Amino acid sequence: GEAYEGYIFRITGGSDKQGFPMKQGVLVNSRVKLLLDRGVIGYQAWRGRVGERNRKSVRGCIVGGDISVLNLIIVSKGKQDIPGVTDAQNPRRLGPKRASNIRKLFGLEKEDDVRKYVIRREVERAGKTHSKAPKIQRLVTPVTRQRKRAKRAMIQARREGATEQRNAYYNQIRKRTQLAQLRKKSETTRKAIATAQKEKQAAKAQK
Repeated sequence: GEAYEGYIFRITGGSDKQGFPMKQGVLVNSRVKLLLDRGVIGYQAWRGRVGERNRKSVRGCIVGGDISVLNLIIVSKGKQDIPGVTDAQNPRRLGPKRASNIRKLFGLEKEDDVRKYVIRREVERAGKTHSKAPKIQRLVTPVTRQRKRAKRAMIQARREGATEQRNAYYNQIRKRTQLAQLRKKSETTRKAIATAQKEKQAAKAQK
């Protein structure tokens, strides 16, 4: 219509009247059944088991009369503003939470303390005003570095202890094998000597 003159939109998704989602790459304007993995469009990630595939109904990506919802992105703005979309700015309610994103927002270096730049917000509760801030994710502190060093040292100590135990075990097996071989050799020698003595005594008795 005239309200959207000059606008260029990009279709990012949608669903038909029964709620089946449109799937990119399915070049039909109807519903089809596909064998899908968990987590893709049309098959929720929490359903099924790991590695399981299921046959699910999805809507093709070609727009038709049965489409009830169409998701669009404005690629190019037209002459007139769309009420509630392009005529107003909606600021973000929350600031960034990850440490790297906070550094990117304020142009900080790695040496700067990210905790001083967290965006706080005021919240009224029971007639009192409280200040809230998000817990910074992926924040590297001396404590986290120390824990990482301790964990690495523990893994190294376990590895060295396992190697020592393995060597001690194989040394013990080697000693036992050597003792068994010596016993067998001495037993064979003793039997040979006894047999020789018996033959000698038998020869003397015949004379």
